[in-house]
Amino acid sequence: MDKKLAEEMIEAAIGQLSYSYAPYSGFRVGAALLTEGGKLYTGCNIENAAYSPTNCAERTAFFKAVSEGERKFCAICIVGGKNGVLTDYAAPCGVCRQVMMEFCDPDTFRIILAVSKEKYEIFTLKELLPKGFGPHNLV
Repeated sequence: MDKKLAEEMIEAAIGQLSYSYAPYSGFRVGAALLTEGGKLYTGCNIENAAYSPTNCAERTAFFKAVSEGERKFCAICIVGGKNGVLTDYAAPCGVCRQVMMEFCDPDTFRIILAVSKEKYEIFTLKELLPKGFGPHNLV
C-alpha cells in the first residue's frame, strides 16, 4: 500500500475519535474505510448503556458505505485508545472481522492498525481471520 494513502487513512481515522460516543468504556475508536473506487468512508464507535447494541467504528464505516451502494473495499484503518489517547494498536473485534469477511477478499483486503502516521502495521484480513467463513462457503 502506498505510504501517502496509508497516512491519509490514518489521519481520517484519527479525526473520527472526536465523534466517538464512549461514555461507558472511555475507549474511543475511529476508522477509515477505502473503497476500490478510492472513496473514504469513516466511522466511530457508538456505545449503548445496554452494551450489546453498541456499534464498533469499523462496522459504522462499513454500514455507511454499504447503505450508499458500495460493495467493494480494499482497505480499512483503525485507531483507538482510552479517552482517545493512542498508545497501542486497536485490532478489530471478531464481529467486525466477520463483517469484513462478508464484503472483502481476505487475501487482498488490508487492515491498517495505527498509533500515528509514523507508527502503523498493515495486515491482510486473512492474517487476522485465518480460515474465515464467508459468502464463498455457501456456494
